[in-house]
Amino acid sequence: KIIYEMAGEEFNINSTKQLGEILFEKMKLPVVKKTKSGYSTDVDVLEKLKSEDPIISEILDYRQLMKLNSTYVEGLKPYINPKTKRIHSFFHQTITATGRISSTEPNLQNIPTRFELGKQLRKAFKPAENYIYIDADYSQIELRVLAHISNDEHMWLQAFINGEDIHRQAASKVFNIPIDEVTKEQRSNAKAVNFGIVYGISDFGLGEQLHISRKKAKQYIDQYLEMYSGIKKFMENIVESAKEKGYVETEFKRRRYIPELKSNNYMVRQFGQRVAMNTPIQGTAADIMKIAMINVMKELKSRNMKSKIVLQVHDEMMTETALEEVDEVKDILKEKMENAIKLRVPLIAEVSEATNWYDCK
Repeated sequence: KIIYEMAGEEFNINSTKQLGEILFEKMKLPVVKKTKSGYSTDVDVLEKLKSEDPIISEILDYRQLMKLNSTYVEGLKPYINPKTKRIHSFFHQTITATGRISSTEPNLQNIPTRFELGKQLRKAFKPAENYIYIDADYSQIELRVLAHISNDEHMWLQAFINGEDIHRQAASKVFNIPIDEVTKEQRSNAKAVNFGIVYGISDFGLGEQLHISRKKAKQYIDQYLEMYSGIKKFMENIVESAKEKGYVETEFKRRRYIPELKSNNYMVRQFGQRVAMNTPIQGTAADIMKIAMINVMKELKSRNMKSKIVLQVHDEMMTETALEEVDEVKDILKEKMENAIKLRVPLIAEVSEATNWYDCK
């Protein structure tokens, strides 16, 4: 209704053609991009036009609502089992290349978390009567694995063993300022670099993400690698070893072959290098989670408990727990997750409880 009022007429908002005519012919907004069939109204175009007219924000909101409704409201309904009144997703161990578990029909691992309205969908997921959800989440597991594998002194000694804030510490090193003077923005920039390093981000990718020039982004990455020399060495060595052997391994010796490293195409080789750096980290984290899940399940079984694991989303595990077993299950989760493997740095699991999925942590 708001969009119709702003446009002065009713039209099909989902039709690119009609929307294009309204925005660019009727409302005379500047044309950003044309396609064969008319005007482009994709997200990038609309983002650029945001400051031109308030209708743009409404259209972006409308699209988000449409997607949420079709994918997660209407989209999830058919999966509700008529007998159990529950959704029973399939979990696969052999789909992802890094070894993470994936979920299909429906995919419960991509219920949105980034924006509030999407996250609200989690309120629809509730445990059985006299049960509660207990959620245990590994804290920064991939960075801890990176600290362990790269054996970088700064990262694991100073940050994780002393319990320092890893992103604040990185900011203080990269921007060369005392740790207590790091601003919120500097911390979040350093966080992007930290995770960017884990995922093998390029200076171009980091620049886009932080809205800074490519040159500045390259400077951040270079300064980071200068400070964390162990990580730099790990990245160089792992790529060399992958070129030589044709594969990389997780700490538990699970392999991923990387033929891309031998490609004639530069972009494909770059992708191969990112995969070589990221797989040992993400793959080891995935292995650790699987070991923890097995150990939790064995413990619940051996104590004859009613509680069970109902969901796994990458670094978190959720159990549906009988009310009388809450304290016991919390202890089991924390103990089994934190002791799944001994790394050079401590593994930390944060446990929370709630009466629906949304309120977990």
